[in-house]
Amino acid sequence: MGRRMFRSPVARAGLAAAVVVAVLALYWFQPWKLFTDTYVDEALPGVAATSATPTPASSTSAPAASATTPAANEILTAGEFVTHEHRTTGSAEIHRLADGRHQLVIRDLNTSNGPDLRVWLTDQPVIRGTAGWRVFDDGEWVELAKLKGNRGNQVYELPASVDPRDFQSVSIWCKRFAVSFGAAELTSA
Repeated sequence: MGRRMFRSPVARAGLAAAVVVAVLALYWFQPWKLFTDTYVDEALPGVAATSATPTPASSTSAPAASATTPAANEILTAGEFVTHEHRTTGSAEIHRLADGRHQLVIRDLNTSNGPDLRVWLTDQPVIRGTAGWRVFDDGEWVELAKLKGNRGNQVYELPASVDPRDFQSVSIWCKRFAVSFGAAELTSA
């Protein structure tokens, strides 16, 4: 009976369709990523320690640094990741470097691996729970890059055209399913 069934053109077409659907589902969902991790451990920028005692200015000292460019790297905003679609922990910071550039620094990230994960800066607030899963594409956002790894420390350059004051959160965004794996509210450091 089984051999006769696969001689039928309808049965062969059905089997071929089932194989195509299975291959597409595997590509789309990439379930193996739930069982694999990508570790990243990039060098994080140093930040000058702030002194409790101001240093007196000397009349022979060099001119003061401009208000827009710090004399040393500094943290502008920071926040802790909260879980959305997948358990996510770690912290995010926006640094202004001594040369005027800005970087997003993600420390101790621990989230699930997934298909098409991106790092987004957004103007949306972080909402805990399922209500916060899909809010980040509702307003202004900028995609910094594909997520380098789902675990560890990583650094992302902000384009010169991006003003970090325009954004209040960072999301690990799954572009394929339009959902946040986790997000951090960025507040003044």
